[in-house]
Amino acid sequence: MTRLRIAMWSGPRNISTAMMRAFENRPDTEVWDEPMYGHYLFRTGIAHPGAEEIIADQGTDWESIAERCLGDAPNNSPVFYQKHMTMHLLPEMNQDWVRGLTNCFLIRQPDQVVASYGAVRPDLTLDDLGFIQQAKLFDYVIKTTSTMPMVIDSKDFLLDPDAMLRAMCSQLDIPFRTEMIAWPEGKRDSDGVWGKYWYDSVWKSTGFAEYEEKPLNLNPEMQQIADQAEPYYQVLYQHRLTV
Repeated sequence: MTRLRIAMWSGPRNISTAMMRAFENRPDTEVWDEPMYGHYLFRTGIAHPGAEEIIADQGTDWESIAERCLGDAPNNSPVFYQKHMTMHLLPEMNQDWVRGLTNCFLIRQPDQVVASYGAVRPDLTLDDLGFIQQAKLFDYVIKTTSTMPMVIDSKDFLLDPDAMLRAMCSQLDIPFRTEMIAWPEGKRDSDGVWGKYWYDSVWKSTGFAEYEEKPLNLNPEMQQIADQAEPYYQVLYQHRLTV
């Protein structure tokens, strides 16, 4: 199999960690959890739980981290799956390195993201959600690689994970593996050191949760943020993978 470096670009409060689980459960794949998180926290000074520990663990030199993203996977595995957050791409970072990756985009409806993230971060801003950064990166990848990257909408995915995973593997030109559908419960050595703050539900999971339409009750400030994010979400949504 040709070596494949997958960069899955998402924002917070999506199914990004569960998606990482699915790929990690493949015998041919190694994963890397949010490589740029430490640099992001170091440069922004944003108060996230365990920030000092994350910075120490991930490092602050984004260029050397980018070189590792472009290198071989641990254990020389043919598939190197990288879970990236779009808000970690700060303005001063040159993005040329992403052209050496197979870039994919994981999206979720803004009002659902705001409702979920706002419950734990009531002071969130539009920049915290990564929608603008995601749309800009999507446009950059198209313009600089002359390819249309794969876009996965989390609602579509959760309505039929099996079919979507098969379609994703077909797009990536790798064989579908049934192991991607379900995985053992518990922590992983590959989980970021921030897992103890954010991954409780993932650690209890053994597969993708069934999609559930939840009622949303956003206050005016939160609704404004969701409305501001909507056009950027729609840029990618029109290109989403369907089955």
